[in-house]
Amino acid sequence: MKKIKTDFDTRFRAGKKHSGLQLMETFFQFNELDVSKERLSNIMNYAVKRNSWINEDPAVIFEFYQSMRSLILAGYLMMLKERKWAVYTQPENVSPWVLGLLSEKEYRNPLLVFKKAFRAYTLKEFDYFMSGIVYFSMGIYENLPERNIVMPYIHTVKMLDAAHLILQRKREKEMADTNSG
Repeated sequence: MKKIKTDFDTRFRAGKKHSGLQLMETFFQFNELDVSKERLSNIMNYAVKRNSWINEDPAVIFEFYQSMRSLILAGYLMMLKERKWAVYTQPENVSPWVLGLLSEKEYRNPLLVFKKAFRAYTLKEFDYFMSGIVYFSMGIYENLPERNIVMPYIHTVKMLDAAHLILQRKREKEMADTNSG
């Protein structure tokens, strides 16, 4: 009898090498920014509650977990090729309402978000954080996560904002190039 191996790696990471930008674009094709931030917040909230678990379909949570892993990887890949993406910074005046969790400096250069995040935590540590909060949000457990999960959570929310901002500026640049050409 032949063994059948199930591959749980989603389409976000399947196939050959992807660029960070491709992974970000794929993430936002399937996930809206506000929905992703809310889902991440819900998972985080339920991860630290002792006597409750998240009432979403586990398949949805698992798919979100996989796509977030890909988004974090995308940020890491883009951070490695920083010079290539420096063109997406804009020196305009910034309203505090637009910034969200980003500082004004991070808003002007979203790659700083990824630099700071990966200076503080490794790719493996972000994966551990994501798998931990998903695990603890899916059931009732006596123990809580053993590490500080607040800082990785803040970095992850900021990565969502930064990735969305990078893609938005890329689209604006492409529109300006096609209109001027």
